Amino acid sequence: MTSSQPAPGSQPTPGYILTISCADVPGIVFAVSKFLVGQDCNITQSQQFGDPGTGTFFMRVMFTPVGDTHPSMELLQKQFSAVAERFGMTWRLLGAADKQRVLIMVSKFGHCLNDLLFRWSIGGLPIDVAAVVSNHRDFSRLADSYGIPFHHIPVTPDTKSQAEEELRAIVRDLDVDLVVLARYMQILSEDLCRELEGRAINIHHSMLPSFKGARPYQQAHARGVKLIGATAHYVTPGLDEGPIIEQEVARVDHSMTADEVAAIGRDVECQALARAVRWHTENRVLLNGYRTIVFH
Repeated sequence: MTSSQPAPGSQPTPGYILTISCADVPGIVFAVSKFLVGQDCNITQSQQFGDPGTGTFFMRVMFTPVGDTHPSMELLQKQFSAVAERFGMTWRLLGAADKQRVLIMVSKFGHCLNDLLFRWSIGGLPIDVAAVVSNHRDFSRLADSYGIPFHHIPVTPDTKSQAEEELRAIVRDLDVDLVVLARYMQILSEDLCRELEGRAINIHHSMLPSFKGARPYQQAHARGVKLIGATAHYVTPGLDEGPIIEQEVARVDHSMTADEVAAIGRDVECQALARAVRWHTENRVLLNGYRTIVFH
């Protein structure tokens, strides 16, 4: 009987993920495939989409070397740059097993934080949680229970600028790849939003702008809504207007109390945010102007 496990002392074959976007012209798929064959690599998964509205082509390719000598990441990047330049590509080449370092931010509602930490602890999210940051101390014990550093950065109108400088230092010192606003109830400055463009994800209830402000689910219940939802999106200077990564909805009815509706809403937020974090950190999301291309 043969085994699929590598022999003792052997190293698994490295896998890579290549994502590209560029003007949609003939020959892109051929050029990418030809390059990988020339590097003695085998394509294990390939997804592509041409947007007729913008004339932009998007592609995500997973591949592994098959020869006796495996090309290094640096060599592949150097060699592929000629192909990328020919087509004017925006591209990334990453190790398939590389885990992004994630910073989670939270305020007074901890359901999304708790969900992300649990999924991470059981291997359900391919990330490294670098730290938890909050403007309150409520969830320091939760972070401690998972062995995650907790940073308390209080925010007032007078200290907002200083608080963001502390946050910048943490992102820089911990080499953070992605910032997740898991019900962090402070508005980031325009400068910070621009600095984190494409690497900060927020979650909010999808009823915006119909039910703004505090207690949105209670407002929705009072209006007798039949569907509630949540939206996970990239953070931009336009409040809650960033490119949408994922949305989830749930049906509610007249028999439910406002608290029951809110509980369902919390579950919906957790689901949408977890999927958005997973897809982003698996390099499945590409920006297409104000929209996203998500290769499931």
